[in-house]
Amino acid sequence: MSSLGAGGSEDDWRAGLDEADAALVDGYQSDFPIVEEPFRAVADDLGVDEAEALARVERLRERGVFRRFGAVLNPPVIGSSTLAAVSAPEDRFDEVAAVVNSYRQVNHNYRRSHEWNMWFVVTAGDRATRDRIIADIESRTGCAVLVLPMLTDFYIDLEFPVVNGDRFARETRPEGASPDERAASPRAGGSRQETEVDATRISEEATADLSPVERRLLLEIQDGFPLTRTPYRDVAAAIDAPVDEVLAGVERLLANGCIKRIGCVVNHLVTGFDANCMVVWDVPDADLDERGEAVGSLPYVTLCYHRPRRPEQDWPYNLFTMVHGREAAAVDAKVDELAADHLPYDHERLYSTETLKQTGARYDDIVGDGGRPDSP
Repeated sequence: MSSLGAGGSEDDWRAGLDEADAALVDGYQSDFPIVEEPFRAVADDLGVDEAEALARVERLRERGVFRRFGAVLNPPVIGSSTLAAVSAPEDRFDEVAAVVNSYRQVNHNYRRSHEWNMWFVVTAGDRATRDRIIADIESRTGCAVLVLPMLTDFYIDLEFPVVNGDRFARETRPEGASPDERAASPRAGGSRQETEVDATRISEEATADLSPVERRLLLEIQDGFPLTRTPYRDVAAAIDAPVDEVLAGVERLLANGCIKRIGCVVNHLVTGFDANCMVVWDVPDADLDERGEAVGSLPYVTLCYHRPRRPEQDWPYNLFTMVHGREAAAVDAKVDELAADHLPYDHERLYSTETLKQTGARYDDIVGDGGRPDSP
């Protein structure tokens, strides 16, 4: 198969990739087969043999194109999760980051261009554990924490094509495909431009009703699946359960929303989408649902959700959107368009300038381990 690399440059992450690799990267970010030998089905789709399909995923993970292989969990459904921020003094920034990152339940942490300069996510099995971790961070760092749990999910999806020269996520529009065809067949090339959105309320008190097997299953797969011919069988062996029960459990967790998708999790920074901008908006409360649903349906908006205002901490914003791109100028242009055509309100743009921590959500405490930090 022909190479997709631009000039074969070693600096181009696409160098050496062919059409089968591109189909894996853009087509299997979700909907990975839930069968005992999933790579056999993937191989048939790619037109290669099973061993080669597995080897290609291994190679793409080794190159950093894939962060991991497995399930993307859905924190607000499984337990209690919140976005949080601190204003870390520059001369103590690294010290504060080390404290925040020491908690297993902190799964993302970024430096952003704002007075609130460190933004992280705390995910736990219940709200009490989540809040205790936040209080502990405040005590250990001496920094007040801005706590911004998700209240309404309008649209969240970091699945989009990356084997392209697009300036921002979902710019690609497949030629000759109708909106219905694009939505139904993301593997046909390009992105799903038509997006279904609704105002889904999120409870901070949520705790999933999980069976003992489902709890063990979630704990086993929270860091990813084994990259083998029989990942589900290997997971079944690890949790001492029949493979049929594991397959059925994964299907149930997908159906009830505990798992968002199963596939190869792309590293957007490696693939060039490193100009991500979190834009916060001061939207009149009466207009929030209407505006949130409208903006969430836009193809270039990758995240759209409602979080609380915190006026006592000088935080007046209640709608959050994300735009991912390869160039800050292109992202800024899309935010300009968003402000001019859809959200004519006061807003601020918080660019991510450094990744401090990025892992999958962890749920050790759903079986009662208490959520202590990794280090004292």
